[in-house]
Amino acid sequence: MEKRKNDHALGADSLYGTTPESTYGGVTSFMRRKYRKDLSGVDVAVLGVPFDTATTNRPGARFGPRAIRNASTIMAWERSYDMEFDPFDKLAVADVGDCSFDFGQPEKVPAEIEEQAWKILSQGPALLTLGGDHFISYPLIKAHVRHHGGPLSLLHFDAHSDTWKDENDRVDHGTMFYWAAKQGLVDPATSVQIGIRTTNPDTMGFNIIDAPSVHANGVDATIAAARKYLGDRPVYLTFDIDCLDPCYAPGTGTPVCGGLTSHQAMAILRGLKGINVIGMDIVEVAPAYDVGEITALAASHLAMEMLYLYACRPGGVAEG
Repeated sequence: MEKRKNDHALGADSLYGTTPESTYGGVTSFMRRKYRKDLSGVDVAVLGVPFDTATTNRPGARFGPRAIRNASTIMAWERSYDMEFDPFDKLAVADVGDCSFDFGQPEKVPAEIEEQAWKILSQGPALLTLGGDHFISYPLIKAHVRHHGGPLSLLHFDAHSDTWKDENDRVDHGTMFYWAAKQGLVDPATSVQIGIRTTNPDTMGFNIIDAPSVHANGVDATIAAARKYLGDRPVYLTFDIDCLDPCYAPGTGTPVCGGLTSHQAMAILRGLKGINVIGMDIVEVAPAYDVGEITALAASHLAMEMLYLYACRPGGVAEG
């Protein structure tokens, strides 16, 4: 009898492929990818950023990376449904663990996130980052601009615009895209925010497809509009899990009713195949408020859609 292998996160023979492992046991990594610090030959590095001290409501997203990794084991045994190919057959993906920083020196954390992200990018891999509260996108985008140049186009799924300006010039998980735009890191005119359903009169020039528009006009119209805004420019993709309605994602810090369904979000991402994605994150999973891991499970599915998008980018491995 062939000996059944386990703990692929530690002992996988290759960075490629999908291999069955029991969903309820073994060392947990994102989608059972091998834990690896050596980035040679790695196409995409999965990085956790367990940070949540920039939240304005309920904390707990520091446990998001662990929860997403754990939930991903239930879907790691086979190719995701209806994808034309298994991204892991095309991409060498490694889980590089979590970003390290000193929580006792909070003023240094943003620079530490940026530097560790940039060090990964400078060695060749793209980044799929698991948050963490949404503030982490700010230092991550800085690292991507350092590596790729800027400004970048932002594909932003969220219930909130995150472009509020605080009178004290504070940077938190609701103001960071105000600063990203002001500092020329992202270009609002070629960016799109999908799922918005909180009031912020100053759009800063971002193109907005709010949640009522998605519901009224449908997935196909949303995809077409997003493609028009993004064009063929380099895109940083960020997905705040509260873009989903609380019935699909209760485990988050700032839930807002009236959001997208998990099907809508996944279909929109799948329909954007061919955009020029250069970096990705999924944020704001707070497992303390979750029910039956449905928020973390949604996040792991969305992260897989992101990997598929990255594989299908112009000049990507799917064209090889």
